[in-house]
Amino acid sequence: MNEAEKENKEKELIENYVEKFKQELIVGGFSKRTLKMYLCYVGEFLNFIKKDPLKVERADIIKFMAYKVEQGASDSTLALVYSALRHFFREFLRSDVMEEIKRPRKGKKLPVVMTKEEVKKILDVTKRKRDKLILMLLYSSGLRVSEVTKLKIRDLNLAEKTAMVRGGKGNKDRLVILSEQWVEEIKKYLASRKVKSEYVFCKGNGAPISVDSIQRMVRKARIKAGINKNITPHSFRHSFATHLLEAGESIRKIQELLGHSNLSTTQIYTKVSTEELKKVRSPLDNL
Repeated sequence: MNEAEKENKEKELIENYVEKFKQELIVGGFSKRTLKMYLCYVGEFLNFIKKDPLKVERADIIKFMAYKVEQGASDSTLALVYSALRHFFREFLRSDVMEEIKRPRKGKKLPVVMTKEEVKKILDVTKRKRDKLILMLLYSSGLRVSEVTKLKIRDLNLAEKTAMVRGGKGNKDRLVILSEQWVEEIKKYLASRKVKSEYVFCKGNGAPISVDSIQRMVRKARIKAGINKNITPHSFRHSFATHLLEAGESIRKIQELLGHSNLSTTQIYTKVSTEELKKVRSPLDNL
């Protein structure tokens, strides 16, 4: 077998494994984003190591992880690479090759949270009705940006001021709250909208608005409002949780509203909430 034939055989083997892994992920109900990233990193690993996956050793995986570090991969990227490879070997191939490889430590960064004044500024400078309602929903209900794009009119229960998020992260459904102010405004908006669509927020052709569009919308509003923080659509979700916590709401309720599987994920907001800390009286003042 010459070199070219050998390369073609390796390529065919890799493509075959990646395709079968893709089918497993689809059946497993993984999100499109997770599916895309897992396939990307598994494919990159197999092309890097050029081995039959069944013959991969611990040293091969360590070598690839070290290569990603040298490339300048972030902590979050390394964690995602690890998760992709772990799922590929452990769940798909039923191999224990990764059992002794520790998950890369992810640097803990506090989320970017807006003050109530900053939220108000951003809403004030957003003049287009649809865009303003999107930003209001992100803040008032704590939805992920992808959940806003997928929200359908039939998922709204305006009478009870709630909405059902279907197929959220982890493919879970959950109930979220809607603000009274938003409910009144969305009624008027939907009644006057000329485009027919099943989606609450759509393009001119009735298709759902894209995540990219909302990201650009937030960036434009942040600049117009003169805010220097690195605010993204997810910052509205962080602010929703933090402001509820500062208002004395139960962290368990916030966990449910955000759709967090583990309370520890929600507890990061106890570190960014400052209003309660300001109320603590210094012991010196009690002498």
